[in-house]
Amino acid sequence: MIQIHQVTRKFGRARAVDDISLDTPAGASVALWGANGAGKTTLIRCVLGLLRFKGRITVGGHDVTRHGKTARMLIGYVPQE
Repeated sequence: MIQIHQVTRKFGRARAVDDISLDTPAGASVALWGANGAGKTTLIRCVLGLLRFKGRITVGGHDVTRHGKTARMLIGYVPQE
C-alpha cells in the first residue's frame, strides 16, 4: 500500500533522507526507530505529502505529490507525543 522509491530530501547541503526505498503491503504496520536526526520525521512528512522530495511515493496507488490529501486519508499516524 505504501511504496517509497529512491526518496531523498535535503535541507541545504544536509541530506535528511538519502535514497530510501520501502514497500509495505496493505494492512501492514510500520515503525521507524533511530537516533535523533536520523530522518524519521522527515520521511513521514514526505509520505504524508507535506514535504517536497526527490523520488516517488505512492499510498494506495495515489502519488502523494499530486494527491497528498487523498493519500493522508488512507494512513493512520501515531506520533510519539
